Amino acid sequence: MTYLFTSESVSEGHPDKLCDMISDAILDECLSIDPGARVAVETMVKGTDSGSYIFIGGEVTISSDEKVEYEGVARKTASAIGYGDHSVGMDATSDELCKVVVRITQQSPDISQGVDEGKGLHLDQGAGDQGLMFGYASDETESFQELEGSFMPLPAALAQRLTTKMSESMKDGSLSWARPDSKSQVTIDTVVIAIQHDDIAGEQFSGSENDEHAFIFSEVLEKVIRSVIPSSLMKEDTKIIINGTGRFVRGGPHADAGLTGRKIIVDTYGGMGRHGGGAFSGKDPSKVDRSAAYASRWAAKHVVASGMAEKCEIQLAYAIGVSEPVSVFVNTMGTGAVDDHTLSKRVEESFDFRPQAIIEALNLRSPIYSQTASGGHFGRDPGSGGEFSWEQIDEGKIKSLQG
Repeated sequence: MTYLFTSESVSEGHPDKLCDMISDAILDECLSIDPGARVAVETMVKGTDSGSYIFIGGEVTISSDEKVEYEGVARKTASAIGYGDHSVGMDATSDELCKVVVRITQQSPDISQGVDEGKGLHLDQGAGDQGLMFGYASDETESFQELEGSFMPLPAALAQRLTTKMSESMKDGSLSWARPDSKSQVTIDTVVIAIQHDDIAGEQFSGSENDEHAFIFSEVLEKVIRSVIPSSLMKEDTKIIINGTGRFVRGGPHADAGLTGRKIIVDTYGGMGRHGGGAFSGKDPSKVDRSAAYASRWAAKHVVASGMAEKCEIQLAYAIGVSEPVSVFVNTMGTGAVDDHTLSKRVEESFDFRPQAIIEALNLRSPIYSQTASGGHFGRDPGSGGEFSWEQIDEGKIKSLQG
């Protein structure tokens, strides 16, 4: 690393991520009922002194008489994250302390027509919207055994793992005092953590906030940071900042309103690599905001994994109702083994970027999205149930890209 670049992440208990989690849980429920469901669901949360609110809105079209229990899914998701007590920021288990408002209609028939009809061929079904998507991959993580195979920008990979570890440690009791809301920020030589916590000062340290902070600092350093950051990166002069304001007791929706799709850089590459602007969570794969972003990452990862570039960014652009992307742009930023024009041709020959072809190649009609909603959509290990299929390496495509 000859430069310093900063990336951040937020945990599943962050208000915005809570909304992403609810939206994707609803999407999974819809796909479980009907794999061809059309879903675009947005969530907002806000807590007050007297109670909390979950607002769910959007468009859902399902070819089934089975009813989706939107409210039940939202409450179950929030409580599983840790929001089962009003003092923490929300009590999703209580009808009295948490109100859920649902406003769902069907997808516009004009959009549906363009996606359904296409050009008469199954794989020529059109894109669900216009837009542009970026995929990115880098070899920065590949010199660290703990991160090998992720092909991600190093700060982003570490920031994601830190927040995931904090959520896991809260749930398994390793950090028994932790609450759901947390954030991380990594600049390689600086690690910043904000973690919501119980009133430990009043409970254990006779009101001493200094002793409380020292305790939390030690716990997070040993149980989170040292277990996630490779030891070779932990230098004597590495700066560690934990709860820089001193305390973080009030958090979650009580402290901040949350919205679906407000953490798109956290979801992708931590700012390293561009973003087309479209959010992922709550959207079924007919929306190219999601499926084409996964496909462009899949292709970019293959380019780097094949040794054809040290880093690679791929842009796809679509028009609504048209299956073929209107453009495919490959940029290796001067690190390619061949010129970008040649590599672009190989990418287009190796990958079919028509939306329905992407959906079939990556099996995107399965209820696999809840796991993507926190911890990042990229650089994750493919799951046995089809999760993160866009992270799998196809040796045939590797050879095709190598020419």
